[in-house]
Amino acid sequence: MAVFRSLLFALVFYPGSLVYVLAALAAALFGRAGVRRIARAWAYYHRWCARYLLGIRTRIEGVMPEGPVLYAIKHESMYETIEALVIFRDPAVLVKKELTQIPLWGKVAVLHGVIPIDRSGGSKALRQLVRDAREAQAQNRSLVLFPEGTRVPHGEAPELRAGFAGLYRQIGMPVVPVALDSGRLWPRGSFLKRPGIITFRFGELIPPGLDREAAERIVHTEINRLNGGAIA
Repeated sequence: MAVFRSLLFALVFYPGSLVYVLAALAAALFGRAGVRRIARAWAYYHRWCARYLLGIRTRIEGVMPEGPVLYAIKHESMYETIEALVIFRDPAVLVKKELTQIPLWGKVAVLHGVIPIDRSGGSKALRQLVRDAREAQAQNRSLVLFPEGTRVPHGEAPELRAGFAGLYRQIGMPVVPVALDSGRLWPRGSFLKRPGIITFRFGELIPPGLDREAAERIVHTEINRLNGGAIA
């Protein structure tokens, strides 16, 4: 059954996504707002496909704060990267630069206002990242960051990438850690997906101004709270 569900999802979601991408490119002629509306509609389409074709639903635990914050989210699958556009209103998602170079989709992502991360760019890239983040702040947008830098198997808890601490220090924005367990149902690198509930658990607000070690320790612990005791 999982094979059938996964195949059906691929046959429906990906061709349908192309329609949304083309629509977003057309909407770009009339301004960025239209691109963002279509991107959000695409995210709802993804949620519908996940719910009715794969049997995967989202559950929210905890309180989402009002106003713009930096969300530091556990990263286990593609699911949360798209679901973020549904859960958060008009977020600025930080993504690795390579994703913005994907034909068509990358162009739409840039038009939407994602913030590319150039991992090989050194201090110059960090300065650009901070400028982009501050611009999003000025637009009253929350930032969405996956501080592990890449998808990790469920149950693993790698150290955070250095970029999180650098961004945290520079922009002076409160942080909300978000734990999740998507890798149980949607494993990295696997075609097969299993039905069930993916939980997004919102942690307590972390104020700006903490030292690097304290901020990283709290975020690292909190984003792994659904991982079966991976963090003591």
